[in-house]
Amino acid sequence: MSEEQETPQEPISEPVKSTPPPFNSGFNYGIQQSLPNATAVLILGILSIVTCCCYGVIGVILGVVALILSKRDRALYAANMSFYTEGSFKNLNAGRVCAIIGLILNILVLLSMIIAIAILGWATVSDQDALREALQNMQHS
Repeated sequence: MSEEQETPQEPISEPVKSTPPPFNSGFNYGIQQSLPNATAVLILGILSIVTCCCYGVIGVILGVVALILSKRDRALYAANMSFYTEGSFKNLNAGRVCAIIGLILNILVLLSMIIAIAILGWATVSDQDALREALQNMQHS
């Protein structure tokens, strides 16, 4: 026999691979995952408290974003509780509480700044020497 004539070989069959179900199909095969925005909500909630000393504007924005993200994740968790870990839900709730506290603190700071500007005027509030003088006049009155 010549080398050119080879015996035909049977094709090797590949093992059938099962594909996982698409995301959010309701089947999780016992594997839980964390909520998508739980960590982000926690970080934004903490930052909204920390930034209350920044005239209240930055903290209000961070608090509102954290509350919006937490609302979405709470809806995801309510739709299928067994799909997500309980720890991520606890982080989500902690971030939500921090966001609410930060939002309240930032609104209070923002309101106090508005009241100070209304009483003393913008020129006095923006100039440190004029502000110091106005506060000393208020103490001696």
